[in-house]
Amino acid sequence: MNSSLKDGLLKGKVAFVAGASSGINLGIAQRLAEQGAKVAIISRSAEKIAAAAKTITDKGYPCVGIAADVRDYAAVDAALAEAVKQFGKIDIVLSGAAGNFVAPALGMSANGFKTVVDIDLIGTFNVLRACFQYLNRPGASLISITAGQGERPSMFQAHVCAAKAGINMLTKCLAMEWGPAGVRVNAISPGPIADTEGMARLAPNPGDEQRIKSRVPLRDYGEKLDIAEAVVYLSTESARYVTGVIMQVDGGSGLGDAGANAIPEGF
Repeated sequence: MNSSLKDGLLKGKVAFVAGASSGINLGIAQRLAEQGAKVAIISRSAEKIAAAAKTITDKGYPCVGIAADVRDYAAVDAALAEAVKQFGKIDIVLSGAAGNFVAPALGMSANGFKTVVDIDLIGTFNVLRACFQYLNRPGASLISITAGQGERPSMFQAHVCAAKAGINMLTKCLAMEWGPAGVRVNAISPGPIADTEGMARLAPNPGDEQRIKSRVPLRDYGEKLDIAEAVVYLSTESARYVTGVIMQVDGGSGLGDAGANAIPEGF
């Protein structure tokens, strides 16, 4: 997929992306860099985040990788301070670290539940709360990655549903509290995205893939670039009056199961 958006939309901006050692979040970091932003990325593993940063710097874009666990507020704060030391300010923050596994509530330990909530919800709070003092405001854009489970209950996902619902409400509360300072706070809820670890687990064979696609109104997976472009939009002046929004980038999958919808002949 090739983007049709104009390049250089984020020239002069600095972005801080949490959970960016791979997957959707690394794709976001790469796209922000392509659009002109200097990028700082963090993840728990020093080795993985260094390798991720190299994929960006090898293309000639400014990027620094910093090892930090989003569950540790002090580590997040130190990473933000290092990003400011390297690049002078922060304009865009993306909080995307997440954990998940499939388990019924009765088959889940208290520690398992807590781990997902700590990474997803507490981690998001830590990133957003810690970044405020470093923001170049007004005009700063804070964006979290949530999921459809935040609005739709799902069996065997009680931990994720609880964590993502928390992120959604946190987004709206902070949008209200920080709006007067000129800081916008939004979240993006991806649908099924191709070439991600999550979809590889959910649809390990062509039959599973087709089954999932048949339930999406647009009848296809999204791509990492679809999420990255939504982040770019929310980071530009085009979205200057957008805050407190949970943006669905999901091909319509959040509308319900479209698998039973017959397409009229000749449509």
